[in-house]
Order: sequence, then structure tokens, then C-alpha cells
Amino acid sequence: MSLRHQILALAIVPLVLAILAITALITWQSTRLVQTSIDTFERNMLNAKETELLNLTNLAISAIQGIYSAAGPNDEAAKERVRAILTSLDYGEDGYFFVYDYDGNSIAHPRQTFRPGRNWIDLVDPDGDRVIANLIDKARQGGGMHQYKWEKPSTGEIADKLSFAVGLDKWQWMLGTGVYLDDVFAQTAAAKADLRANIGNTFGIVALIAVPVVLAVSATGMLLNLRQRRLADTMLKQLTQRIVNTQEEERTRLSRELHDGISQNLIAVRYAIDLAGRKVRSRAEDASGAIDRAVEALNGAIKEVRRLSHDLRPRLLDDLGLPAALKSLSANFSERTGIHVDLKATVPKAPLLPQASTALYRVAQEALNNIERHAGATRVDIAVTGVRGRVRMVIADNGHGFGGDSGATRSVGHGGLGLRNMQERMAHFGGLLLVKSGPGGTVLTAMLPKSAAAPHPAVAAVEPA
Repeated sequence: MSLRHQILALAIVPLVLAILAITALITWQSTRLVQTSIDTFERNMLNAKETELLNLTNLAISAIQGIYSAAGPNDEAAKERVRAILTSLDYGEDGYFFVYDYDGNSIAHPRQTFRPGRNWIDLVDPDGDRVIANLIDKARQGGGMHQYKWEKPSTGEIADKLSFAVGLDKWQWMLGTGVYLDDVFAQTAAAKADLRANIGNTFGIVALIAVPVVLAVSATGMLLNLRQRRLADTMLKQLTQRIVNTQEEERTRLSRELHDGISQNLIAVRYAIDLAGRKVRSRAEDASGAIDRAVEALNGAIKEVRRLSHDLRPRLLDDLGLPAALKSLSANFSERTGIHVDLKATVPKAPLLPQASTALYRVAQEALNNIERHAGATRVDIAVTGVRGRVRMVIADNGHGFGGDSGATRSVGHGGLGLRNMQERMAHFGGLLLVKSGPGGTVLTAMLPKSAAAPHPAVAAVEPA
């Protein structure tokens, strides 16, 4: 994966993960809230059913209370009258009362007439629940609710049923009635279905929002990447062209120096040697003087060669360091131009990297060349100081300055090729180049950070013999 694809992935993946996490959290919280509401609704419905069953049971007991209270334990006539009353009591197609004795024999069942007269103590529902035995146990305990599965008279299907059973202990009977819960479960199932539908709608809405956002981020990232790539290509082309221009300028300068300096001196040496040779052959009296002039011309050529070599790469910079190289540069500049240079250079406690020293030297060299060509100055002050591991070089002249806001201090942006070269040399080490120019002169400040200092050489530990 390329770098731009990695950057794009780093921009999109966290966004997608955040959207998924937020959606999951919202969905989980919504599901819990709705599920709690559904459970509460179901519980309230069951409580309402239980209250209804208690009221119906009290109603039935009230209907038979007079007969039951006056009858004895074996009063068959009273039992028959009570059975008839309970059989006639109903409240809808699925609402009725049933009676079993404590042994499990059916006494009354108005909806399933085949049950009376038979024992159902071992009857189990589809879930394995011993329905009649459990209802009788509730009655013996003083009354209670029991849920089981039973055939619904209106549909003939097996459905969940909640019954309340109470005991008529004098006759050893269990009186019960019940309500079917399929309507409650149907409502809760519908609520759960609505919940699932809402969750699906939520995911759909999130997808409708998230997908365009992700696509927009992707498109923006691609456009920015494309723009940065084009900008980088343009800057690379400009840099390449500037390097070519710098090389051509340097070649032009060297060609001019060789032609105007060394070439002229060598021609003068040749003529002086030719003249000295002719005078020697003719035994002229001033032959030695001609030879001396030829030697002097040759010394001038040698001096010019040394000057060019020094401009290309001063050996002092490698041998003695930056202060000595700047001192030699300043002396040669003053000798060549007649401009006084005051140099104050201190050696930093932490020596600079060789490349950093070269960068500062080239900045000073370029600045002095600009002063010679354009400033019209009579004095130059150079100060090199080190503060807390950072190196600062300030070059100030008393010339007429150059264009721009008078007295404005700014980083180099749109300057000449020399200023841009100096700026790039400083930027390579994370440094900064500032220029303040006005009618009273120009102040150039080059600063290098601590990172430009050379690392301390490791001291090897010597183990004692």
C-alpha cells in the first residue's frame, strides 16, 4: 500500500469505526430501552389478567356462597346445585369455570363436556406440565396462579393460559378459571417486530448518512492528495530548474574568472618568459629583471588559482573550523573589494555538523557576494554566536538595502536565486533565515537549531586488566 493510500485509510477507517461504534451503542441503548418497555407492558398486562381472574373467582364464590355455607360435607344435592351454577357461569366464548376434586376427578367443565366423571390427575400439557395436579396444589395452599398450555375453545388451538385456582376444602374441590394469554403475547411480539423494524430503519438511516460522508471524505482525500502531488511535482520541477540555473551561473562565473583572471595572468607569464628568453639570448643587461617580472606574473597566476580553489571549497573550513574559514573569507573580501569587515565569531560549545558549518559558510559567502554586487556598502559586521546549543549568524551592512517594506523583518520567500539558496540551506537543517532591509542597510540572520550540532563521540569503556 502506497503512502497516500495509507494516509487515506487512516482518515477513513477511524471514521467508519466511529460511526459503527456510535450506531452500535445507540442501537444497544434503544434496544434495551424498548425491551424494558415491552417487558413492563407485558408484566402490566399479566397483572391486569391476574386482577381480572381474582375478580371473576370472587364473583363465582359469591354466587355459590349461600349454598356452600349451609351444606354439609356430603350434601350431594347442594353439590349438584353448585355444579349447575358454576357450569352456567361464563364470560365469553373462552371464559368459563372448571371444578375438580382433590383426587383429580373432573366435576364441571362447560366447554369440554367429555371431561366430567373422569380422572385427569396425570394430564400434562405440550410442555410436560402436570396441569390438574399443579392447580390442585395451588388450591390446597389457599389459592394461586398457574400458567400452562390448554386448548382454546374459540379456535381449537393450543395456547398459553393463566388460571387461578381456589379450594372448597369442605367438599375437597378445586374451583378455577383462566384467561388465555395469546393476545398479550401477540401484542408483545408485534412490539418486538416494530423494534426490529426500527433498528433496521436506524441502520438504514445511518448508512444513508455514513456512506455519503465516507465517500465525501475519500473524494476530498483523493483531491487533496492529487493537489499535493501536483504541487510537489511543480515544486520539484522548479527546484530542478533552479539547480540547473545555479549550475549554469556557477559555470559562467568560473568561465569568467578563468578567462579574466587566470587566462590573462598566464598570457602575461608567457609574454614575460618570451621577453626574458629573447633578452637572455641577446645577452641584454636587463635579462634578470625580465625573469623577475615573469616570476612575479607566475606568482599572480598561482595566487588567482588558490583564490578560485578557496571559493570552491576552503580547506580551512575542514581543517580549522567555521570561525577560521569566515576570518579568511572576510580578509579576502576586504582585500578584493576594499570594504571593511568586522568579524566576531565564537566557537560553539557543541561543534556543528560538517554539513551545517558548510551551510553557514555558504550563506556568508553568498551574502558577501550580494553586498559586493548590489549593496554599495562600506562596512560589514559579521557575528557568529552560540546560545543554548543553537547557532546564530548575523551579517549587517550599511548599504542602501533592497526592495520591500522599509525596516520589515521577514523570512525569505520571493527573493532572488541567492536568497532562495540560502533559505534552502537553512531549511535543510530545520533552521531559519530572516532578512531586514531598509535605507540604512540590510541585516541577514541565519539560525540553526540544536539538531545541527554534531553528536558527542561515544567514550569506550576500558575494562581493567
